[in-house]
Amino acid sequence: MTALLVGLFGMAGALIRFGVDSLLAGRATPRRHWPWATLLVNIAGCLVIGLSIGISSRFGPEWHAALATGLAGGLTTFSSWTTATVRLVSEQRYLAAALNIGANLLTGLAAAAAGIALSGG
Repeated sequence: MTALLVGLFGMAGALIRFGVDSLLAGRATPRRHWPWATLLVNIAGCLVIGLSIGISSRFGPEWHAALATGLAGGLTTFSSWTTATVRLVSEQRYLAAALNIGANLLTGLAAAAAGIALSGG
């Protein structure tokens, strides 16, 4: 049952990520690119994992696996984050690269803490 939940929630997370990326990356802009979609899904995933801690204490550990491993796993992306950072460095946009690292880490930590606090975990 847990594997099925992880698979279903993982598919949902991947589809949400695809939708966010399509929505934000598909817009043409004269400004330089910034990995907004990656930042947004990573923050959302950190919030989901934080929420899953409190939810699993009420509904069972299989829901932690479904939400944390499935939904957040399908939603978040470490590889896109690191690739976007390397791309910014290759464009010699060092401040933007540092901001990308800091924004993902700090907002991710805050979102995880908020999720834990909101769920009572």
